[in-house]
Amino acid sequence: VQLVESGGGLVQPGGSLRLSCAASGFPFGYSNMTWVRQTPGKGPEWVSSISHGGAYTYYADSVKGRFTILRNNAENTLYLIMDRLKPEDTAVYYCARGRGSKGYLPPRDYWGQGTQVTVSS
Repeated sequence: VQLVESGGGLVQPGGSLRLSCAASGFPFGYSNMTWVRQTPGKGPEWVSSISHGGAYTYYADSVKGRFTILRNNAENTLYLIMDRLKPEDTAVYYCARGRGSKGYLPPRDYWGQGTQVTVSS
């Protein structure tokens, strides 16, 4: 499993970012996918998941209505579109193979290396 995130950076509150995750080494089109985030000193937090075909999406309450998870199976790429960003969204964002939820995260071995998102004025 190889997952490479990109697109993080510094953005002002209220701004937007698009994260990408390039996947290889496994059947991406048959895999549910998840975004997870983590801040220093805190445990990882589930953000969003998407079914293998893209028909079903799931979001944490903290990002619902502001973030959109998408995937392009032809290009083996997962996306997270983040709008109306808040300072509390600052974290390292990881894509992961597998389904997640509020109480469950995919195994750590199935995560990418992460990309830093900083929301600050």
